[in-house]
Amino acid sequence: MTSTTFSYRAKAFAGAALLAVMTATAAAAQSSPPAAPSTATPGLEPETPYTSKLPTASPHWGFLRGGWENGGTRIFDGDTGKMIGQLSTTRWSDMMIDPSRRGYYVSETIWTKINRGTRQDYIAVYDPSTLNLMAEIPMPGRLIIGAQNNNFHISDDGKTAFVYNFSPAASVNVVDLEKRKMAQVVELPGCASFVPVAGVGFAALCSDGTIATVAVGAKTSTVTHSQPFFSAAEDPIFDSYVYDRAKKMAVYVTYTGLIRTATLGAAPVVGEAWSLQAAAGLRAGDTKPLDINWMPGGRQMTALHRKTGTLYVLMHRGEYWTQKEDGEELWVVDLAARKVTKRVPLKHKASNLNITQDDKPLLFMGGDGSNIIVMDAVSFEQKHELERAGGGSIQTFDGQ
Repeated sequence: MTSTTFSYRAKAFAGAALLAVMTATAAAAQSSPPAAPSTATPGLEPETPYTSKLPTASPHWGFLRGGWENGGTRIFDGDTGKMIGQLSTTRWSDMMIDPSRRGYYVSETIWTKINRGTRQDYIAVYDPSTLNLMAEIPMPGRLIIGAQNNNFHISDDGKTAFVYNFSPAASVNVVDLEKRKMAQVVELPGCASFVPVAGVGFAALCSDGTIATVAVGAKTSTVTHSQPFFSAAEDPIFDSYVYDRAKKMAVYVTYTGLIRTATLGAAPVVGEAWSLQAAAGLRAGDTKPLDINWMPGGRQMTALHRKTGTLYVLMHRGEYWTQKEDGEELWVVDLAARKVTKRVPLKHKASNLNITQDDKPLLFMGGDGSNIIVMDAVSFEQKHELERAGGGSIQTFDGQ
């Protein structure tokens, strides 16, 4: 065999081997599924889903309603100015915090088609750590009211909820939160704006100028009335009044600026009225038309720091029947001394106000502009301005 013949045969063998490898590779490619295209963005790590939990609750948290047209209650840390969570609250709803902070409760009316369809009335129970829905407690369809301070309350022991109805007449649902079911409905014609009274049940203001005290029994309740002490036609009381649960003391403010305190119980004891304006060294407010004076106003226009007995009131310049006007100043009132100790001009007018209940309290103030001001309640230094935080009512732990 010549070298030429050997070279020819070697090349032929190598070519056949290469063809076999190519054929096997093609067959393997046909039998294996194509590799999935990469979805990773160069330079970025792929996202990993997770669920966060809220940190340990701080007394400086504020619960800020989004306003009449905006849903949701945003939870903000007053120390950092950061939003840390949001609860689902609709227009026709009210929210309460369990006194032992075991959960958040929302009483509401909803429809399957937003403003029509199948109607549902219930209390939603949310986990305080994850904000996950834990339960729904159905109620009779009479609620249809919301975004007020004293429409929905939890008893001091956290076992009972009281929910105000106004459809077509006033009544209150008594709900067993431990068994998570309705207990009874108390008819309360002509009355509204109630607060819980430990050991009794609850107490409400009535249009005839009285306090209705409802002693809640296991199956039925008894309603009694105090003597009239104000005129709902001539000088009404703001429905967003504040209440000290420990002292069972309600602080009422009228449209003209009269202040009364009442100790609530089986038989309420109402104190005499005194003028807020006179406590500031000014003439008392009155009902005369076009008589301009400093007057209380707003939707949630008072806040009470219970430990110090200090009342904070939003005030504006106006005449009688301007009770919905936003506050231009914040007046600080020593209830025991019946004296205005400080008047604080506000950078932004405010209609909603609340205060934390610790030894270094913070004030949360807001209005229709949806920005919330966080202020030191002693030095009145502004800590934060929370943009688009909410234009509705404001709650704090152990606050109203």
